[in-house]
Amino acid sequence: MSVLEKHRVFGLDAIRALAILLVLVSHSTLLLYPVQENTFLTAIRFFGTVGVDLFFVLSGFLIGGIILKQINSNKVKFKDFVYFWMRRWFRTLPNYYFILTLNIFLVYIFSGEIINGVDAYFLFFQNFASAQQDFFTEAWSLSIEEFAYIIGPLFLYLSLLLVKRVSKHLLYLVITLLIIIGITICRYYFHMNNVLDSGQEWSRALRKVVVYRIDAIYYGFLAVYIATYFKDIWQNFRVHSFVVGMLLFFGMHAIFFYEALSPDNAPLFFNVFYLPFVAIALLLCFPFVIQIKSKGSLKRVITKLSVLSYAIYLTNYSIVLLTIQHFIDMSDSSMVLKFMVLLVYWSLSIYLSHLLYTYFEKPMMDLRDRPKLKALVK
Repeated sequence: MSVLEKHRVFGLDAIRALAILLVLVSHSTLLLYPVQENTFLTAIRFFGTVGVDLFFVLSGFLIGGIILKQINSNKVKFKDFVYFWMRRWFRTLPNYYFILTLNIFLVYIFSGEIINGVDAYFLFFQNFASAQQDFFTEAWSLSIEEFAYIIGPLFLYLSLLLVKRVSKHLLYLVITLLIIIGITICRYYFHMNNVLDSGQEWSRALRKVVVYRIDAIYYGFLAVYIATYFKDIWQNFRVHSFVVGMLLFFGMHAIFFYEALSPDNAPLFFNVFYLPFVAIALLLCFPFVIQIKSKGSLKRVITKLSVLSYAIYLTNYSIVLLTIQHFIDMSDSSMVLKFMVLLVYWSLSIYLSHLLYTYFEKPMMDLRDRPKLKALVK
């Protein structure tokens, strides 16, 4: 077994690999058919959004599991939570700031200007309570994740200080549920006070805004709580859960297609309930998918894609795709040219991500385990 595969769960890697592949395929249609729209392209692009939802619930599942292990080991002092944040930030922030800086540089090279409001990106406020501008568009999801990682553990720490007679894992559950309820109320407030022009505006103004979306992470927190404290149910009903999840996901969208439902004509459902239903449907598949095993070439490919997924997510659109579009107009290109450009797009996205992971992301993550760094918070 290689170092890359050691201590990894293939099912979780498969979920992460599927998520990034859905994003890449979706972005491929934006590269090859930038102005065209039809049912087939819309369906492919929709599954790109599902890829991001998979990242959200998977992140919540993994991070929630880390926090549960931490509190069950009685590591509940503030320095313990600081160490948790430090490890997360060494995982996410170096790549983010590197690619953000590169995006700023590329925009300046191509247009001769610095994006207004770019300073908000450095603190993840660019889409905190309103739509993000059309720059480094991948950053919207990273803001949601970063605030989710801060808010939940911080509220949990404060509740542990104030409430002594309730078990720690129950406080974890209560905080998780309260955040989910709170964000649902925020979406209802949005529904009552916002009039949108289109489904695309709905995506920008609600789906991609922190205060309306961080509950997606906490549904993952809730799932790992069930997996930890209701193991028998999680294991024994994994096939039933998978079937229900698939029926909920595809059945819900089949109804939308048949009835031509959208945020325009069914705003209450889409504003308040739709995104949580997607998260729940995806998480219902987790008990079955996580226990899937594999070996050989397939396992190595899936593991590699999983390891590179964060770097691919950051580089494939703003760095690779938009740069290609700057030099090549794909609107009326031949199929031969489209195929060649598609091959370049996928090859560059994966190769640059490999370089980013090997020479920057992994060395930065390795710093987390340096004794001197640990000593700062221990």
